[in-house]
Amino acid sequence: MAKLSKKHKEALAKFDKQKVYSLAEAVKLVKEITYTKFDASVDLSVRLGVDPRKANQMVRGSVTLPHGTGKDVKVLVLCTPDKEEEAKAAGADYVGLDEYIQKIKGGWTDVDVVITMPSVMPKVGALGRILGPRGLMPNPKTGTVTMDVGKAVEAAKAGKIDFKVDKFGIIHSAVGKVSFDEKKLIENITVLLDTIQKLKPSSAKGTYVKSIYLTSTMSPGIKVDDKSAE
Repeated sequence: MAKLSKKHKEALAKFDKQKVYSLAEAVKLVKEITYTKFDASVDLSVRLGVDPRKANQMVRGSVTLPHGTGKDVKVLVLCTPDKEEEAKAAGADYVGLDEYIQKIKGGWTDVDVVITMPSVMPKVGALGRILGPRGLMPNPKTGTVTMDVGKAVEAAKAGKIDFKVDKFGIIHSAVGKVSFDEKKLIENITVLLDTIQKLKPSSAKGTYVKSIYLTSTMSPGIKVDDKSAE
């Protein structure tokens, strides 16, 4: 068994791992038990009562967090020349097409969001094996395949996040930074949980939200009352 660090032991002593906390209590605690020297990310994990192997129970979507994630989001726009100025004006970090497709084929994926246009999807589709596992593949359902590339870039920069349930039925998402005040974190989490609730598949039976945990980078997980998602 891995040896616990002194800081980790101090963190564990501040809360009861068996207890279920209200969202407000959990947010306050996660700020208290984070000892990293950098501004740690705050992450939410939601276990759902769905079978992601079934297409009609796949839960995925996007939402703009009211206070963003606190992260500087790097955006790549793969587009035709006539859309390049629009993308750059909106704040895209990288803009182009063939040269970036070649870079990605060579292993470059140093971006957080990839946005493209319907007309160039045949070219971008060839990158699926590289972008897919990293959660970077553009998708019309999340607004990253669009003719309105400027609007998509602005949304990504403003704190829009994409999420989807993994093969274990869990959604993991960053919801802010430890430096955020409690109110901002609560508002971000509430918006995400509300969105997940609205995406409940009609074919999903039984309990939809099974458990919710809040963590920060390297902190223990705090169990949140699942009524927070109602």
